[in-house]
Amino acid sequence: MFRHGNKPSRSWSGTGGFRVPVLFTVLILVLVALILLFRHDGDKPSSSVGSVKQKWSSFESLVQFNPTVEFRNGTDVIWQIPDSPKAVLFVAHGCGGRAINFWDKSPKCPNCVGLPEERLIVLHALARKFAVLTISSVGKCWSFGEERMIVKEIIKWWVDKYKLEKLPVFALGASSGGHFVSMLATDMSFSSITVMIAEGLFDHMDITRGYPPTLFVHMPKDESRRQRIDANLRMLKDEGIDVAEIKCMEFPLSPNFLADRIPGLDNTVSMKLFDLFWDKGFIDKNGYMKADGRAIHLKAALRESKIVLPDMHLFHHIQEELNLAFAYHEMTSLQSKQIFDWFEAHMS
Repeated sequence: MFRHGNKPSRSWSGTGGFRVPVLFTVLILVLVALILLFRHDGDKPSSSVGSVKQKWSSFESLVQFNPTVEFRNGTDVIWQIPDSPKAVLFVAHGCGGRAINFWDKSPKCPNCVGLPEERLIVLHALARKFAVLTISSVGKCWSFGEERMIVKEIIKWWVDKYKLEKLPVFALGASSGGHFVSMLATDMSFSSITVMIAEGLFDHMDITRGYPPTLFVHMPKDESRRQRIDANLRMLKDEGIDVAEIKCMEFPLSPNFLADRIPGLDNTVSMKLFDLFWDKGFIDKNGYMKADGRAIHLKAALRESKIVLPDMHLFHHIQEELNLAFAYHEMTSLQSKQIFDWFEAHMS
């Protein structure tokens, strides 16, 4: 006989009876999931990481470098005009850069360097039928007084000499070159400009409705610069200027990334470098750079590793690509399609 005065014991056959085992099971499953998630922390990044599709040879079937080099008004001037050009593009380098960085070394330009991002911007421009003009700054960085008039004169001389005056003229500048282009646009009639990894010098000029459409290509990881770019975007919009921005984000390295981006660097060396970056802690488990390429001790690591580069000058090419992957402050060709789409949308 049951004693009704006693509280009945909890049955394990009812739904309520499964609460404790279910909770225990859930905890076990969570623990297993965490173990699976973190057990590869010490493993090298997967070779599948990396989303950069464009290779150094992407334009090989479309266009070849064939530049003309001249020394004019105290500086280097290098250009190439494709067959039936439809537009003109002036490109301004950043601090420490030169016109020779945009062109591959060749009999016509024996001192040319062909840095990976710079050369791909030019190749993309030539493939889109833009006549390209590059000019070296007189000093390490661009100055914003008399040098503007020197560059304006060179562009005018070149356009007149090659009868390009009926074509729309565009300008692209990176870093110091971006500041320079933003100022030069008050002296010349550009159809549009691209200001790359720079906020421009808009607080030093009077903006009118005649200022050209402006595209900012920047790396939001540089927070202080991003804030200044945001402010300039708002200001230019308020002045009725057509403006837009492209945000360049960090991306992971892959074993073949450097071989894909740098002429003369094969997959074997690229994979050795990738392993070196992992061994030295330059990249995390997902292949992302932990610091800018300028901030790591890359030269020392290369010496210790005894990795032999086919050309020691490629060190600067490698560093540029590491800077690009970290996405704080570097010229970039990865957004070239969007940039030239923007230019072509402002041809008139």
